[in-house]
Amino acid sequence: MKQSIVDKLERLCGRLEELDRVLASGEATRNMDEYRKLTREHAEIGPVVARYQDWRQCQEDLAHAQEMLADPEMKELAEAEIDDARARLPALETELQTLLLPKDPDDDRNLFLEVRAGTGGDESALFAGDLFRMYSRYAERRRWQVEIVSANPSELGGYKEIIARVVGSGAYARLKFESGGHRVQRVPATEAQGRIHTSACTVAVMPEADDLAEVVLNPADLRIDTFRASGAGGQHINKTDSAVRVTHLPTGIVVECQDDRSQHKNKAQALSVLAARIKDAQEREQNAQIASTRKSLIGSGDRSERIRTYNFPQGRVTDHRINLTLYKIDSIMDGDIDELVDALAAERQAELLAQLAEGGE
Repeated sequence: MKQSIVDKLERLCGRLEELDRVLASGEATRNMDEYRKLTREHAEIGPVVARYQDWRQCQEDLAHAQEMLADPEMKELAEAEIDDARARLPALETELQTLLLPKDPDDDRNLFLEVRAGTGGDESALFAGDLFRMYSRYAERRRWQVEIVSANPSELGGYKEIIARVVGSGAYARLKFESGGHRVQRVPATEAQGRIHTSACTVAVMPEADDLAEVVLNPADLRIDTFRASGAGGQHINKTDSAVRVTHLPTGIVVECQDDRSQHKNKAQALSVLAARIKDAQEREQNAQIASTRKSLIGSGDRSERIRTYNFPQGRVTDHRINLTLYKIDSIMDGDIDELVDALAAERQAELLAQLAEGGE
């Protein structure tokens, strides 16, 4: 294991000892916010230090066994212990490096999922509906909640645009690599001659901001309009100005919400979506410089990038970022996307491990 990684682990050992002393003192609980912060840090560092101690013990066992080789009576036992220690060390080193990888602070957040029809007209809108159903079924499998924020149905079915809030443990961690262009190749139901058409949709997955705390929305920067909701909902929804449109003047971002009969609830939901979109735009801007210097194994997440193709005639789904092709399109469209999600997460972890091995923090 590289010395720079060992040095980092030694610093973590020292930090854990310091946290132990602070948390054991009578002063620790005087400031509960600081106490919670310190206990979270202790919980994060503890497993890393415990595994590092296992690694150090294994190194000591190896050194001790090598010393025993000089004793003819102990040689056979020493050789067995050496083989055992050498077999355990690589796994311990890999596990340690994995534990040292930087954590995405948004991984445990809920998210906003946006699916929009792109090129392809009605077929694109139908595919947007299929994609939304795929993510909804995946959420059901993981027992997450899906709350539709706004939907713009197309005449033949599907959606021109649909936005939903997904609530569940680790939701963003699992779906954050889905942002980008999704392409479909199939024979549309309206195609009389059986020709294969290609159309596309865009998907955006954004972590939910913390009660607008992370994004400051200045009321002077907002234009809020109310209007009558359209679509199903009975007499009330069509006769009152319950729908809300919020325009963020500095960025031009517009959010509409008309799902609820309450104007107040629609406004609150629209502001929440707006905060998430602004946060997403800020993060993409921050990451632009990094993305330009090296190509990420998981793609840039740019909405115009084609990340995946769904070929129905051949029954295959291909993720172009990792060159993975699966011949199980029916189960994938039914929400069985764990194999795709796991593969993308593994590629990202491999990239981070490579950076750590090169000496990156």
